[in-house]
Amino acid sequence: MTDTIEITLAPGVQAIPEADWNACACPEAAQGGRPLDPFTTHAFLSALESSGSVGEGTGWLPRPMVARQGGQVIAVAALYLKSHSQGEYVFDHGWADAYERAGGSYYPKLQCSVPFSPVNGRRLLTRPGFEAEGRAALLQGMETVAAQADLSSAHITFCPPEEVTAATDRGWLLREGEQFHWFNRGYRSFDDFLAALASRKRKAIRKERERAQAFGGTIRALTGDAILPAHWDAMWDFYQDTGSRKWGRPYLTRAFFDALHGMRRDVLLILAERDGEPVAGALNLIGRDTLFGRYWGCTEDHAFLHFELCYHQATEWAIAQGLSRVEAGAQGEHKLARGYLPVATHSVHWIAHPGLRRAVAAFLDDERAAVSADISALSDLGPYRKDGD
Repeated sequence: MTDTIEITLAPGVQAIPEADWNACACPEAAQGGRPLDPFTTHAFLSALESSGSVGEGTGWLPRPMVARQGGQVIAVAALYLKSHSQGEYVFDHGWADAYERAGGSYYPKLQCSVPFSPVNGRRLLTRPGFEAEGRAALLQGMETVAAQADLSSAHITFCPPEEVTAATDRGWLLREGEQFHWFNRGYRSFDDFLAALASRKRKAIRKERERAQAFGGTIRALTGDAILPAHWDAMWDFYQDTGSRKWGRPYLTRAFFDALHGMRRDVLLILAERDGEPVAGALNLIGRDTLFGRYWGCTEDHAFLHFELCYHQATEWAIAQGLSRVEAGAQGEHKLARGYLPVATHSVHWIAHPGLRRAVAAFLDDERAAVSADISALSDLGPYRKDGD
């Protein structure tokens, strides 16, 4: 086999054979296993494209990268040409403003990420056995594309440590952020988890759950074929309500939810229903060892129902399924009281202009120190029992 690696861009993930993409993104699925990360599968990224959630007019123009060696696909990456910085959850608006004021053009930029999803996972997707050369080829490819197209920058967000190392070894800048994740310490039940908490926190959660579950209906967890097309009508209504209040205009289209029905094996819906009609719901995606909380909404307001559906029910389901982790999305120190702990998230950034690069590097040095200090302080305030409790 030749050592030469060929890099190409495609007009969308849908233009790449599913078998080639998934051989890099989720090879375990070929043996019938659950994908480690459902967000980088061909099905999920194609759903974003076919539904019009990304594409012309959205500011997310798909340009996935493919690395081939000897005709075989050895690595892929979900890339987008971005004309804004929305829907990324790693905020670089300040960098863009500073560069524009100095006379530069920050947009378009190159973005390697899962659109609208602050979830952690592999971004440089490599076929097993080609990890080192695949990552190096994709990184070099991004740098070359950005330089040849005169783009200001390239960004890889919510990536794992091995990709951070591969990128920073090439001079990319490291940025750290903060999220709150729940970790399964071998719990056999939700009560087992509660027993690990300080007494005051344990009592608060029990009281909170009692109040939430007294909303006058029932709560159901649905996955696979238990999810019916009508459930997506309810989730769309919930998503629109939350999206209009948070972002002004929801990112996803109605067609995306219909497309997601084809992935229902990897979806968990937690619905609060009254008289058989959903009044609130939380949408999660299921990874091999992680439950990823994504969207929540309601048509009725009830005390603590958001915490019940998004955190307590998710934790309880993860324990029952033997999952090791729950990621409940971006931000939210309120998650600390519900057993979620602060963790660092990582992104890497290639900046073309030397002056902008120096300014961003200095900013990131200070920001990493602040994030580290915040994580340390919040960890000390965690709800778990200390020695002597």
